[in-house]
Amino acid sequence: MPRTLVIDTATAACSVALIDGDHVIAACHEVVGRGHAERLVPMIAELPDGGRADDILVDVGPGSFTGIRVGIAAARGLALGWRIPVRGYSSMSLIAAAAVADGVSAPLAVLLEGGHGEVFMQGFAAFPLEPSDALVSLRPDAALAALGGRPAVGSGVRWLTPLDETLTSDGALPDASKAHLLPAGLTSLPPRPLYGRAPDAKLPA
Repeated sequence: MPRTLVIDTATAACSVALIDGDHVIAACHEVVGRGHAERLVPMIAELPDGGRADDILVDVGPGSFTGIRVGIAAARGLALGWRIPVRGYSSMSLIAAAAVADGVSAPLAVLLEGGHGEVFMQGFAAFPLEPSDALVSLRPDAALAALGGRPAVGSGVRWLTPLDETLTSDGALPDASKAHLLPAGLTSLPPRPLYGRAPDAKLPA
């Protein structure tokens, strides 16, 4: 089986893995908050063979604007140097796949902290695992209304718990070592940013 290098820096986690099919050869996952650019290259270098692989899989978002760009830039640079293909996946899909593997019933909703008091939200159905809703950025009250009783997972859940005490706060972040859980159809995004909302800075009129 070909080796795949997985890079995930879209959220507060900095995460890499070298996988061979369903087998995780090696992985490293750290919640760093900031500083992905400084931590990512050493983490890849610490993998067997310096992370050398037959292809690269990278988290394209949504999440942190800076983190997303760091991961994609690294993936593209390595792919160019190694002359191998690079593909993308969504952070929402990876969290959903890991949750289903851990026994969370679907349909479910993934929520990630989105900044400015909002959360990214997307619903998923199983089986097979696939998005059931479009990716949106919502205020917590609107996200709670859109939840519709579905189980909620991801770091954005904590923004909803003050509004609904029955929810269990879930700080789950995407983990590169779980990428083998993704169906093939969710690992073929182009390696360009999926921000989830418009950028904060606006060009002058």
